Amino acid sequence: MGREILINVAPWEVRVAVLEDGTLVELHIERRSDLGLAGNLYRGKVVRVLPGMQSAFLDLGLEKAGFLHASDLPQPDDPDAAPDDEAADEGEDAPEVRRGRRARDVRPIEGRLRKGDELLVQVSKEPIGTKGARVTAHISLPGRFLVFMPGNRHIGLSRRIEDAHERDRLRAAVEAARPAEGGFIVRTACEGASEREIQDDVQFLTRLWEQLRTHADRARAPALIHQDLDVVLRTVRDLFTADVDRLVVDDATEHGRILEFVTALMPQLAERVTLYADETPLFDALGIEAKVARALERRVWLKSGGYLIFDQTESLTTVDVNTGRFVGRRDQEETILRTNLEAAAAVMQQLRLRNIGGIIVVDFIDMERPEHRQQVLDALQDATRRDKARSTVLRISELGLVQMTRKRTRESLEQLLTMPCAHCRGTGRERSAEALGYEALRSVQRAVVGTASGAAVRLRVPPEVADFLLDGAARHVRGLSRQVGRTVEIVLDPGLERHETRVEFVE
Repeated sequence: MGREILINVAPWEVRVAVLEDGTLVELHIERRSDLGLAGNLYRGKVVRVLPGMQSAFLDLGLEKAGFLHASDLPQPDDPDAAPDDEAADEGEDAPEVRRGRRARDVRPIEGRLRKGDELLVQVSKEPIGTKGARVTAHISLPGRFLVFMPGNRHIGLSRRIEDAHERDRLRAAVEAARPAEGGFIVRTACEGASEREIQDDVQFLTRLWEQLRTHADRARAPALIHQDLDVVLRTVRDLFTADVDRLVVDDATEHGRILEFVTALMPQLAERVTLYADETPLFDALGIEAKVARALERRVWLKSGGYLIFDQTESLTTVDVNTGRFVGRRDQEETILRTNLEAAAAVMQQLRLRNIGGIIVVDFIDMERPEHRQQVLDALQDATRRDKARSTVLRISELGLVQMTRKRTRESLEQLLTMPCAHCRGTGRERSAEALGYEALRSVQRAVVGTASGAAVRLRVPPEVADFLLDGAARHVRGLSRQVGRTVEIVLDPGLERHETRVEFVE
């Protein structure tokens, strides 16, 4: 599978596109005015403890308080707490240490935290919508090959490293190099790394932790202790691996910064870094702009002629699979199976691209044969393995429904690039001209209550509503005039929004 990373740099934002075989599968956007918070370390102050929710809010010095759940507190009684190896993954979605083999501190949060307490926390999820950042006291510091976890002694390996001998070699190399305190997760990028490279990463991360701990001890909350790399260098660190054919950036300054970073950490990949210098913008030249625009559409066409319908709400996302124009050569079951198999891969690709997290329900086309349902489920689960964000997929029902979850770490593409419609208030539908017209007439009924009789009424309405009232509802306007005992005049006002009306009295 050919992989490419394209980085578009502008004065107002940086955009990173990840392509697999020419298909846009990930899009990361970081605006200069709103730098990402995930991975940052803060010394926070507890401002509120909520026993009923087993959580607390911390002042981090940001616009909104950070949210800390009891499960994200340190476990002093469990120094060997460790994540399951199979859950270990790399990059910004490195697992948090929550599952342990020994007894844990089971005291309620109100017995462990009080208002005014200060503690070191790390942002695990970006602020989304009206919610502040989610934070954890389980600190993890990502390096090139390893993720350092100061709070435990465990060594975990990325599930994407499948060779048993390589897993044993890497585990032994990290065990030999690590200090007396702290645990590590071996990232996918570590596969094939030398013992010297692993040792250098261990030393870099442990030195960084000592510096951060010293800074945190001296700081007064709220305070920023450590800021993660910006999106350019974070992309190089987390995504630029040996299976990437090329990395293209369209800014000379950033190109120099990337080359310096790559030469220091992964010199064998330096020749794959390219500066794009043509006049045509990078994303236009390679067709990325059009793909980004399509990523915001509700309907997604499949190559077979079928299509997907995405509907996002605050609590969940639904995906409806339809056969569309596709007709199988032999029978209906063949048509349904082939459409569902294609849809399974397309669903995961779109979830990655749109960065949709939370609860997701996929409504596949009904399949009569159990073996067909299993094929589709296997295809969906296989597609999740290419996704950095952790997903859980439940079994497919007889009706073709699949429930799944995908870890949410930052705003979705829709939240980042769109806003609720000013006309429909984000519902996706708007009131008809007829409904708006009748509501405008009712506003006259309300306005005349308690006013002096005899004054005429001038009803100002937007163009579409005026057309309806002057044409299709003219007799109702005359009826209203008789009812209120005064002339009602309809006036077209192009300055009004579609839902606005204005009632004026004229002597």
